[in-house]
Amino acid sequence: MAKGVPHFFKDGKALGSDGMGAYHKMPDGSLHSGATHTKSSKKLFHYNELSKTAQGKAKPVYDKFLAKKKKKKDGKRPKSRNRKKT
Repeated sequence: MAKGVPHFFKDGKALGSDGMGAYHKMPDGSLHSGATHTKSSKKLFHYNELSKTAQGKAKPVYDKFLAKKKKKKDGKRPKSRNRKKT
């Protein structure tokens, strides 16, 4: 599972408003909701791991993420902090 991408519950609901809520990694490698494990922690999924029905519910959040990612990639290069001004 990757950092910096939205995560979803099995039904397609995003983890937080943008899918970027707090989560933790279990010893088996799966991701669960919440910064630490509790009784209420639930397993998380990436968009492509969801069922077609769940993807339909998750699509608006995922599309917003992709648009933001594309805009960032197509935008101007950030200025280097180490560059000396002449």
